[in-house]
Amino acid sequence: MQRGLVVIDDTETHRNLLEEASRFARNTDAKLILFSWITPEQFEEQLDALATAEETERTSYGEFTAQEAAVQFGEKFAKETLSKMVDDVEYEVVGDVVESDELGSMILDLAEKRGCDHAFIGGQKRSPTGKALFGDITQRVILNFDGLVTTAMD
Repeated sequence: MQRGLVVIDDTETHRNLLEEASRFARNTDAKLILFSWITPEQFEEQLDALATAEETERTSYGEFTAQEAAVQFGEKFAKETLSKMVDDVEYEVVGDVVESDELGSMILDLAEKRGCDHAFIGGQKRSPTGKALFGDITQRVILNFDGLVTTAMD
């Protein structure tokens, strides 16, 4: 692996996935691209929460974009998760605003643009019979990514 793309979200499964990706990267001397995304609706909720906090605290948090919010989350997530690791791993956080139905395409486009040869992405729960169930996004990445894909199940 030369470069891995890790799709992150604020879940324990994604923390475990990032830890696994960082071990992989450390052992192969690879760089990780961490993709943090936010929907327009999630960003609006954050803005509403900040506006309420600003009124209550009589302060200003300034203006920021949804893309900056996604990057900020990704950097915090990476710092918290990777601080437990013994060795440093080279990574870059990329954030963007994405409609949920466009996420699969965005992941594939980003992987291609950044020259990623391995993707790490979360899946869904296993069925009662133990079979892995992949959501539409994970399935699209598995079927269309030109490289290795590692998944982790919720």
